[in-house]
Amino acid sequence: MERNYSPSRSSWAEIREAQRKALAVAKTAMAVTIGTGEWNDIHPLDKKDVGDRLAFAAENLAYGDSTVPYSGPLFLSATVRGDSMVLSFSHVGSGLTARGGDGLKYFSIAGRDRKFVWAKARIEGDQVVVWNDSISHPVSVRYAWADNPEGANLYNRDGFPASPFDTGNP
Repeated sequence: MERNYSPSRSSWAEIREAQRKALAVAKTAMAVTIGTGEWNDIHPLDKKDVGDRLAFAAENLAYGDSTVPYSGPLFLSATVRGDSMVLSFSHVGSGLTARGGDGLKYFSIAGRDRKFVWAKARIEGDQVVVWNDSISHPVSVRYAWADNPEGANLYNRDGFPASPFDTGNP
């Protein structure tokens, strides 16, 4: 992904990461609201989609119906394969997809120095492979790591967006 700025720190992304980690607590769920708001307001204007996502999560918690998708892809693990990282997810539903069909966007990758650069990414089955030709020994990947990750487009085919994450921050 070509951008006119480098990946950087983001307090909103750090909040999202803390929320993702809180899913380790029993009987919790999360509704990712990427794609429902405005660039400068953490509170989305599209309340219907947010409400629908929350309702699917609550229904799953209340009734335990795991046959109905209620979440987008959640980062599980990363492995190094040569000069790339292969990411695995839970909640892939009926499969991963790049919403909009343009290829995956908003991935960054870092080597041992943890200096992130924009990365290329592709879906391989239920995994995502991430790389940048300038990083020969990758150690960490970030996805949608920004206050406003406009264009972040990793979804499951059931219509739920992936949660932002940092693989170096399990």
